[in-house]
This record gives sequence, C-alpha cells and structure tokens, in this order.
Amino acid sequence: MLVLGIETSCDDTAAAVVAYKNRVLSSVVSSQSVHQLYGGVVPEIASRQHVRLIVPAVRTALEKAGVSLDQIDALAVTMGPGLIGSLLVGLCFAKAVSFVTGKPFIGVNHVEAHLFSVLAETDELRFPFVGLCVSGGHTELMYVREFGDYQLLGSTVDDAAGEAVDKVAKMLGLGFPGGPELEALARQGDSTRVTFPRARLKRKGYDMSFSGLKTAVKYFIQGQSSPLSDALRADVAACFQKAVVDALVEKLVEACRAKDAKQAVLAGGVACNTVLREETERACASIGVRLLVPSSALCSDNAVMVAIAGGRRLSAGQRSSLDLPACSTLEELLEIEVA
Repeated sequence: MLVLGIETSCDDTAAAVVAYKNRVLSSVVSSQSVHQLYGGVVPEIASRQHVRLIVPAVRTALEKAGVSLDQIDALAVTMGPGLIGSLLVGLCFAKAVSFVTGKPFIGVNHVEAHLFSVLAETDELRFPFVGLCVSGGHTELMYVREFGDYQLLGSTVDDAAGEAVDKVAKMLGLGFPGGPELEALARQGDSTRVTFPRARLKRKGYDMSFSGLKTAVKYFIQGQSSPLSDALRADVAACFQKAVVDALVEKLVEACRAKDAKQAVLAGGVACNTVLREETERACASIGVRLLVPSSALCSDNAVMVAIAGGRRLSAGQRSSLDLPACSTLEELLEIEVA
C-alpha cells in the first residue's frame, strides 16, 4: 500500500510517500521562515502559507517517490492537535483529493504520529512502552499498550517545554525557533552556575510545569545590575536547559518504573536536543529500559510519521468520512477518537 502523508499542524507544510513496511519513498518539508520576523508562529500567516505551499509540497513528494497520484492507495492527514487554521488546510486538501479520486483517507493524531515515527528507522519497537512527546506545542507522557490503545499519564499544565525554550531564547536575544540556538549557546556555559527551579506539582501524577521556570529566568535576567555578559548568557542558557531536561527525564523514568516498561520512545521537536537525548538514554539504561529516539529529521514535524501512523490504521480497515473535523486540542481529539 502506498500512502500519501500530509502534515500542516503548525508552520511546516509537509508531504511524504510511504510504502509497505514503512519504506520511505519521499519526504518534503517546506518551513515557513517568515515567522522569524515575529519571534514566533503567527497562526493566520501560517494558514495562508500552507495554502500557498501544500500543492507544490505534494507534487514534489510524488515526483521524488517516482509515483503518480493515481498510484497512491490512500491518504493520511493530521487532524489535530495543532493550530486550527493550519490543520484545516491539510485536512480539506486531503478530503478534496479523496472526493475527486475516490481514494480513502484517514485523520491522524499528531502526537500518535510522533510516537510511531521511529518505525521509519527501526522494526524493534515493542509493546507496551512509555512515550514522551516534547515539542513547541506538546509535552505529553503516554503509556502505549498497543497501537491505538493509549493512556495519557501526564502533560504540561502550562507552557509546553518547547514553548518555554523559545521564550527563554528570546529573553537571551536569540532567534526563532529558539531550540537550536539555545542549545548551541548552552554548550559554552556552566550548567551549575545558577539554580533554577524544577517544578514539582503538589498533586500526584506525571503532570509537568515550565511556566515558573521561564519566569525564574526572566526575573534572574531583570535582577542583574547590567546587561548579561556573553559568559553569563551562556551560563543561563545551560542552567535553563538542564532544568528542562531534568524535569522531563525525571517524569519519564518515574513512568517507566511504575509501568514496568522495558522500552521508551522520546519524540517531538525538542527531542533534537543533544543533551536531552543523552540524559534520557543514560537514565533509561540505568533502570534497564531501552530508549528509541527518531533521527532529528523525524523529530521535527514531518509527513512520514503521519503516513506511517495512518497506514497502520488504514491496514486495520479504518477510514475517515468527509465530515471529519479538525481538532485543535488533544483532549478534543481523544474525545472524537473514542466516539
């Protein structure tokens, strides 16, 4: 089965063609650099850019795969969570193609797609496992019993980890997206110079919080009698990064122990961070858990992961109807999936 995957949940317009057994024939990602002018994603601009970019992205994906639209067996498209306007562009495009060609399509959970993106590079994923999806819009900790059978263990109660990273990067005078630049700056710093808080919520569970950490960095910077020196900027970046990584790793390890999981998956855009990858792998190894992490290209938003997750659902006989709605939040999406 050849699946055309489409991803437009935020500011990347992506298309991919994936064949039987998760063989990737093509992957195209058109990033919207215009948002750098505003220091963050502007939803209205993102939607308009998707309208402009989606046809060229799909056409290029088909050309690189060496197939025509007629040869595609089905479509998989992100239905949520994400920016509602952006989601609607991809979803309406997939519906239109399905209506005209008669080919089936399936709406895909963006977080689910991230967790199964590792299947593009390995066939060693085993159930059950604990999955941590960390990006600019998501920080979700999931227990995956089987494909389609998930327990949401915890999430952030405020800023997503990637969102906090982008905001702190802006405080330090770095560009957008802030993740790569903050990591590069942190490499030059001392991660022990400043102690920033690790949010531990009073209620039991696996929920996380990064807003307080972000605010602590803000107050530290404002409390200095003069602008930060280059050395202190690097130290702040390193200490902030360590606080984020510590919080994420702690919750993942707690969940693996509680669920007696033997495997874990770390995915999402923030999983590109080298320190997070290394510390998570070290912590998992210390408790006998094997960690699987996609390559950097598959951590950021892409359509390969959408095609893989959608392909599994399509192979199980699942199909979406033309009245399928876009869902901006994970809670809304889970309600529709259960229904």
